[in-house]
Amino acid sequence: MGTDAILQRQIGLRTATALVVGEVIAVGIFLTRAGMAKSLGSPFLLLVVWVVMGAMALCGALCYGELAARFPEAGGAYVYLREAYGSQVAFLYGWMSFLVMDPGLTAALAVGMASYAAYVFGLSPLGVKAFAVGAIALLAAVNILGVRRGAWLMRWLTALKLGSLLIIFLWALVFQLGDSSNFTPFVAQRAGSVPLIEGLAGAFVAAFFSFGGWWDVSKLAGEVRDPERTLPRALLYGVIVVTIVYVLTSAVFIYLVPLERVTSGETFAAQAGEALFGRAGGQVFSGVVIVSVLGSLAGIIMAAPRVYYAMARDCLFLPAAASIHPRFGTPARAITLQAALASVLVMLGSFNDIIAYFVFVTVVFIALTVAALFVLRRRDYDGATGTTYRAPLYPVTPAIFLLLVTLLLVMLAGNNPKQALLGVAVVALGVPVYYLIFHKTGQYRER
Repeated sequence: MGTDAILQRQIGLRTATALVVGEVIAVGIFLTRAGMAKSLGSPFLLLVVWVVMGAMALCGALCYGELAARFPEAGGAYVYLREAYGSQVAFLYGWMSFLVMDPGLTAALAVGMASYAAYVFGLSPLGVKAFAVGAIALLAAVNILGVRRGAWLMRWLTALKLGSLLIIFLWALVFQLGDSSNFTPFVAQRAGSVPLIEGLAGAFVAAFFSFGGWWDVSKLAGEVRDPERTLPRALLYGVIVVTIVYVLTSAVFIYLVPLERVTSGETFAAQAGEALFGRAGGQVFSGVVIVSVLGSLAGIIMAAPRVYYAMARDCLFLPAAASIHPRFGTPARAITLQAALASVLVMLGSFNDIIAYFVFVTVVFIALTVAALFVLRRRDYDGATGTTYRAPLYPVTPAIFLLLVTLLLVMLAGNNPKQALLGVAVVALGVPVYYLIFHKTGQYRER
């Protein structure tokens, strides 16, 4: 393997859009809306939250589309942070991604999927871990064997996911298995609901994270054909599809299960499944969840290693991560590294608490990435080269996104300030690592 080889542009619009949709829609489509529905107690408010968060994600996607068009190379937010704020900020983002968020989310998705597989196949606790590690290893192997293979798998998993959800929609409506009176009252909150402001705040936080992952396609910009046209469209189409799916699934679930009967995510899904398919509904829904999570898992395993690859190319990470497989043309060692670390977390079983400490700082980096558009646009006025694609309605689109993200950060910090501070402190530990290991030794390669 060599570091002189470059990634080949083999990803088209269909695959890029499938990655956005496939990675975002996971188990949260069944679990998150239960808590939201229970706390809000109003079909209208539940649907409004999804539409508003879809609009917010769309604003962010339009901004990411311009950033990806400006810098069509591997790495996504790492590259945009580097170009706007310098290598130190970019390194801290990569430091957090590698140590915690990417392997942690990979492990969480794999174990979540394996837990549903345990329901279907009767796996033991050790079997659940083995299933999760096996899924990670299999998807990593597919992505090592070539980006075309990974792209093919991503397209099919997304198609299966959307097809399964479409069958659920049609089955419920054609056979009239629900009750339209579940939507009454449509606007007013049910008795026992959480107070309006508190309920909306919790629902918006849950919805934000249900949309998480749409930005990951930008990490593959170095392998996308005609990136200046493809990436903005993929982000736009993907977020629109996800928003439509979330609104429709919420409406169908309310049609099937009265809000008064909602207790938890698992029972909400089971109740909806039973209404659709009788006693076998639980297993049917488990199968749909497995396909949904597998698609999300495939997306993060495909996209995340490109950040380590980009960092290594800048001499800010392990040099081996910059290597490209001579036969398959993929960052095989970076993919292997992520899969190995995620597998270790699966076996240790300690990833959920770890992830929780870094949610706040992850959102901070997302905000900084979108804010980078203001920095780069300012440089355009100073004579720097721009791009043919421009985010529509600038500066309104980034401003709306940043306003809503700021409110989200206030809610996250207010809910658990110690957790937020600890996450920031651990990320800050990357500062001495950056200066003592990379910057001081002169390893960083200026771009």
